[in-house]
Amino acid sequence: MVTQIDHIEIIVNNLKAYEEYFTSLGFQVVKRDNHHKGSVEFQLPGPNQPIFELHEVLLEEVLGINHIAFRVDDVNAAYELFKEKGYKVMMEPHFSPFTGRTNMDGRDPDGWRVQICDKKRVNPTK
Repeated sequence: MVTQIDHIEIIVNNLKAYEEYFTSLGFQVVKRDNHHKGSVEFQLPGPNQPIFELHEVLLEEVLGINHIAFRVDDVNAAYELFKEKGYKVMMEPHFSPFTGRTNMDGRDPDGWRVQICDKKRVNPTK
């Protein structure tokens, strides 16, 4: 079912400082947008590298990794599997205009947020 890690979302105090830090380590900025009141996606050069999405802390969030998103061929099939297995679904499959793909949110056995993303992106912006 899961084909690769799609992205890892990290919550930070100072997005500008992290942008400087990540780019100095060799990451490239893939996209900036207003998701989460301003976020930046970074990726290392090379094929099939996961994206690191960073944004500043909002509301009840805490600093650190917010979630890991796994890429699948079919989000709806993953949703059906979650329901069949009795895994907790937080948000049914839905299209996100920020990412240009369909995803769903669930919880792992310990309650950590897991995001499942469709491999197809529609009109990704860089």
